[in-house]
Amino acid sequence: QCQVKTSKQLSHQADRQLDTVRRISREHGFGKCSVVWYNDCDSIVTVERSISMEQEKLSCMFCHRKACETGKPEEYPGFCLTTNAPGKLLAETLEIYRTSGIDRDIAIAAAEIEGEFYGRACRAEEIIRFAKKIGAKKIGIASCVGLLSEAQTFCKILEVNGLQYFGAACKMGAVDKTEIGLCEEQKIHEGEYEPICNPILQAKMLNEEGTDLNVVVGLCVGHDSLFYKYSEAPVTTFITKDRVMGHNPAAAVYQANTYYKRLVSEKLEYQSGDLKRDDRQ
Repeated sequence: QCQVKTSKQLSHQADRQLDTVRRISREHGFGKCSVVWYNDCDSIVTVERSISMEQEKLSCMFCHRKACETGKPEEYPGFCLTTNAPGKLLAETLEIYRTSGIDRDIAIAAAEIEGEFYGRACRAEEIIRFAKKIGAKKIGIASCVGLLSEAQTFCKILEVNGLQYFGAACKMGAVDKTEIGLCEEQKIHEGEYEPICNPILQAKMLNEEGTDLNVVVGLCVGHDSLFYKYSEAPVTTFITKDRVMGHNPAAAVYQANTYYKRLVSEKLEYQSGDLKRDDRQ
């Protein structure tokens, strides 16, 4: 295993050293290459990641120059997707943005809100402004029943701003989990009635209502994926569920070098039944 220790500010040197370590690791048959960045005083480790040498194709997740954001093409790393992505993909996406339609309307509205209210409007306010900019009149709410109170407060915000709304909670349909093939042992409370979250029904219900924009309020991981898939209207998210972090999943990432270091140092090997029933929420 090889290590490189650099300052975050020395981005060019860091990239060169990373390339060098990868080459040396291949030559010597190392399975992994660990790259460690130190902070500006070169004393405290701030970021650590392990790169599998099997991943030959690098992506933006290995970049710390962000030259695409600063507009300095001379600083693009060798693996930069700006220069390495197929040219036809950029041409195709630009054509979508330049052609009249809902995709262009969404792109323009989002950019305008970012420019006009950067760091000044909270997410609820941004959603209101976004809805108005794209001409949305009726807002669909796909809410977790556990955050129904928060969703209802959001609806008051919509109402104050002259927007109609229609909401569907995740447990609608009242279908017990056993009816889709789950067994009693897979419930939170074994042997009791426990309905599935039903994001597909939520999406189809909002489709029937003809909503112009749908807003997700705290759907579970995976259930949100199904809602996005089946929603006919564009979707944005108001609240992302995280039962442990107070619905702020970024909090764990902010502490990845301290209290939540296990996230970047220990592989999660979960199997059904690992948790004792008393530990479940």
